[in-house]
Amino acid sequence: MTEKLKILLVDSLHPVFKLMTEEKGFVCVDGTEWTTGEIKDRINEFSGITLRSRMKIDKEIISDAKSLKFIARAGAGMENIDVNFAQANNITCLNSPEGNRDAVGEHALGMLLVLMNNLKKADHEVRQGIWKREENRGTELMGKTAGIIGFGNTGSAFAKKLSGFGVQIIAYDKYVPVDTTKFPFVLKCTPEKIFDEADILSLHIPLTEETTYMVNDEFINKFKKSFYLVNTSRGKIVKTDDLVKHLQSGKIKGACLDVFEFEDISFEKMHPEDSGTLNYLKNCDKVILTPHIAGWTHESTEKIARALAEKIINLNLSQK
Repeated sequence: MTEKLKILLVDSLHPVFKLMTEEKGFVCVDGTEWTTGEIKDRINEFSGITLRSRMKIDKEIISDAKSLKFIARAGAGMENIDVNFAQANNITCLNSPEGNRDAVGEHALGMLLVLMNNLKKADHEVRQGIWKREENRGTELMGKTAGIIGFGNTGSAFAKKLSGFGVQIIAYDKYVPVDTTKFPFVLKCTPEKIFDEADILSLHIPLTEETTYMVNDEFINKFKKSFYLVNTSRGKIVKTDDLVKHLQSGKIKGACLDVFEFEDISFEKMHPEDSGTLNYLKNCDKVILTPHIAGWTHESTEKIARALAEKIINLNLSQK
């Protein structure tokens, strides 16, 4: 690389990202404290921009970025980047879903085990001096059928973690082939088979126009059995009002929610005006809640940064 190309870091990344890219001749500029206005004013200085979820990279910003060659998302979801407009302007869009796939897989499994074995409720009761055994009798994973929608990095990782529990795993992905050679313990199936057979449904899909509020009243009513729902993807894939309705009716036996319809774009807070629905979820023993941390482990932070750096280095930007 004859000329050092500058990368703007909109969000903080593990130090390994800066180490790897600067070793290859890039210059990383810390823009984590910059306002959106400052980023817009200076975006033309940069060949690349990396971010997580602090802001949107929309048409307005991309149009001003005359020197931009790539936009890199630390993580999986790309909904805060106008990918189509970027690609139409010859800007490469990257992400690093492989960096947190194991974290998400473990987290989803952990939430499910906590829910099905009443661990949160039982722990709270024992700490209060309450000793209830029959009321906290658990339900085993063994012998259940788990339906996975979305079989990319996190869906396949969850399947792998789940495979040792004696669970029948069925998976559907509209866009990614389910490789049953690589995952012989998984049965590739149609959505109808999931509706017919699943005891557990785990979502591993991006938020798009197609998937927004996909899990709604109509969708839930297609299931022949009551089931457990796990969502570690994006909150707006599930219509919360319909989820609550079916938790109350028993159609949904329980829900593991790491993501929420009411999250801010940054994932750092909830919208307070939605506290009524959230209060139901908070007070329901059939629900396990975590604050969008399924892929947020100490290990995944480095893995994400390393994977992203490798992809940027392999772009061979000096030849573009």
